[in-house]
Amino acid sequence: MTDAPSAPRTGRSSSVARLRAAGCVFAEDEARLIEAEASSEAQLDALLRRRESGEPLEQILGWVDFRGLRVRVDPGVFVPRVRTGFLVDAALSLLQESAPGTTVLDLCCGSGAIGRALAGERGDLRLLAADVSPTAVASARITLDGFGEVFEGDLFAALPGTERGRIDLVVVNAPYVPTEAIALMPPEARLHEPAVSLDGGSDGLALHRRIARESGDWLAAGGAVVIESGREQAPTSAAAFTASGFSTQVLTDDDRDATVVVARLLRTTRL
Repeated sequence: MTDAPSAPRTGRSSSVARLRAAGCVFAEDEARLIEAEASSEAQLDALLRRRESGEPLEQILGWVDFRGLRVRVDPGVFVPRVRTGFLVDAALSLLQESAPGTTVLDLCCGSGAIGRALAGERGDLRLLAADVSPTAVASARITLDGFGEVFEGDLFAALPGTERGRIDLVVVNAPYVPTEAIALMPPEARLHEPAVSLDGGSDGLALHRRIARESGDWLAAGGAVVIESGREQAPTSAAAFTASGFSTQVLTDDDRDATVVVARLLRTTRL
């Protein structure tokens, strides 16, 4: 006697077809990842339904590949983009000759992906991170466990006062989408990511201006800020830092459609 055959598992072609019909550009790659997460036909169907409804793949999987690291992504937390790897590259360039114990702040840290990537390249950094969202802070504390300390609060106000004047580098991917442009974003972002992680105010640069004004009090002499921006917004963002006592440089990466503003504090002595 032989065992009765088990119910056939839905084929890859079926998953791919469903995802393509839902408008997923990388349907084959997504089908492979989703099927790897599913332990049964019922779970596979449920995961595919979530993706068909427009939920971000990364939130369905619970993780995102960021510079070769599997970074946790919880519902209600901003999903790190490939372009933000360029911000990490720019920060690492500034850190090339830095001493062990250099203090780096991952501001508006979200999942903690930027800080984790920096710690992976430079294990000798003193890493801090901060975000206004309790959900993001909880996620970042898991991601950065053993690598750095995560604080909850509004920009620099999240930090202990003892950090004032001690931070060597601030890396930040603050919201920079103009409020009216959010309605034009893909549903994955518009419907499933928190507005606080997207909405940058009327021209997208409200937080950039605040960071430009406030960061000088927290940076060590000669410290710097590296901040992601839209390409068309970068000159305005840079001007805000220039007005606050920084020299600035705009860097771009066409392959990743990425732009960052590098702002170096002109003050060379401690306040």
